[in-house]
Amino acid sequence: MEKKDAQPEAAQNPLGMLGDGRLPSSAMRSYALLKPELKAIYMQFYKATYGKSHLDDKTKEFVAIAAALALGCKGCTEGHLKKAKKDGATADEISEVIAITLGVAAATIVDRSDIANFHLGGLFERPQ
Repeated sequence: MEKKDAQPEAAQNPLGMLGDGRLPSSAMRSYALLKPELKAIYMQFYKATYGKSHLDDKTKEFVAIAAALALGCKGCTEGHLKKAKKDGATADEISEVIAITLGVAAATIVDRSDIANFHLGGLFERPQ
């Protein structure tokens, strides 16, 4: 059944909202809630982490991608993927970074469950 007053999709959704009602991250203004003086301090620190160091820029981006994935920062992940590409990262290298991050995340779950089981007196110990 066709709607009589159907509008083009862009007219119905001028802000480009996602299906769940959120705006895409590209529509957001970064650091919008920080006072200017706090943003300046943060930016100074952030820029210092990309200054001269023992790690090359591509390696720094690999670390940043892993941290962004682990901490759940979508905008950070996208930004650092773009920077890694600019710094010469390959799809195989990014895949390895993701696999390592996934492995550490899985190990975190194993560690947490081992600790909980230990604190419960070995409630679910398996015979060796």
